[in-house]
Amino acid sequence: MPLREPSTGTGRRAKAVAVAAVVTVLAAVGVAGAPLLGGGGTAEEAAGASPGPRASASASASPSTTPRAGAAERPTVPGWKVVVNPEFGTAFDVPPEWDVEDPAAHYGFRDSAIDPDVPANWGKFIVLASGFASLRDEWCVPDIDTNGRVVGTELAGAGTKGAKGAPDTDRVAVNEAAVWVYGGYTQPDKKSIISDRTARPYTTKSGVKGSIAWARSRNAPRKNRCSTDGKAVAFGFRNSAGGYVAWVLYGAAGVRDELPDSTVMRILGTVRLHGTPKKG
Repeated sequence: MPLREPSTGTGRRAKAVAVAAVVTVLAAVGVAGAPLLGGGGTAEEAAGASPGPRASASASASPSTTPRAGAAERPTVPGWKVVVNPEFGTAFDVPPEWDVEDPAAHYGFRDSAIDPDVPANWGKFIVLASGFASLRDEWCVPDIDTNGRVVGTELAGAGTKGAKGAPDTDRVAVNEAAVWVYGGYTQPDKKSIISDRTARPYTTKSGVKGSIAWARSRNAPRKNRCSTDGKAVAFGFRNSAGGYVAWVLYGAAGVRDELPDSTVMRILGTVRLHGTPKKG
């Protein structure tokens, strides 16, 4: 699985990137450090002052030897696929048309202001998640960028990340929803993000209790033919080790093929604890 670069030379729409598949020593560290865009925060804070969490230098399993997440698992929704995150001990299901990515790979969004061709910038992302699944990776293919790259834009994606340092699940949900919309759809613009300022309680069908929050963009700047508004829902909860975890689903909004909120919530309802997490 090749590294996915930003879809255009402008870097506004930073395509989801697979980290571990290219540099196996990169294992992204999930943090709850994404600043708030709710509960008294601002869109500027959601973007963060730094380029986002950096991948650590600890080794991760090679994708070539790691089985697909959920390959031998039974979904809670008949006919769906299971997405497992052994790092944080979680799982969820996605409809059959989704692609389940390698569990060792981390996906996220680059800072559009950072040149990905500079080696010093490798491993710098606004936000990352693993245990990932994507919907229609080639939903939109933009024009060739200044570096000759042609990379498709996915319609939607979902995954799980750690939220170390979070004070509560409400804060996890509000933080993550906003930062994924910023990273995937509005950067460097911060004013077009509309986010829940408070989260609400939510319990999945398996009984996992936590908090959910939504964020959406409205009239985000259009930099290329694949630019769209976006939306994201985040579910903050604790895994079996007591660590804070964030499950996030993001997708294009205001388009003909937009993933319906009803389907988003049905996927969210399948989130569950799974096995012993490698990280608290």
